[in-house]
Amino acid sequence: MAPKTSRPPTAHQQFVRRFASLGKAWGLVNAEGDAGPLDAKTQRLLKLAIAIGAMREGAVHSGVRKARDAGASLAEMEQVVALAASTIGFPASVAVWRWVREEAGETGRPTKRRR
Repeated sequence: MAPKTSRPPTAHQQFVRRFASLGKAWGLVNAEGDAGPLDAKTQRLLKLAIAIGAMREGAVHSGVRKARDAGASLAEMEQVVALAASTIGFPASVAVWRWVREEAGETGRPTKRRR
């Protein structure tokens, strides 16, 4: 069975349809980045780290989806946040940790008890 892959958000799909040449160029950039010795999961964790360092919320959300699709666990993604902390600072680390957990479905909010 093939691994599950997330679909790009609707806005991304619409943008690529509207600007087809940019979509093709983006595909070439991604293909070149994929060509090398790093496995897919490592590539996705590195891309997540780059998104975290750049403080790009949308890219962090996308990075979490794609890293999860490549087999990364929440614990591995949280370690990426912890590794970034000394570079991006504490408040930024808390923010990106929240983004990672939101996208992973771990809001940190207590669940309501049923009676």
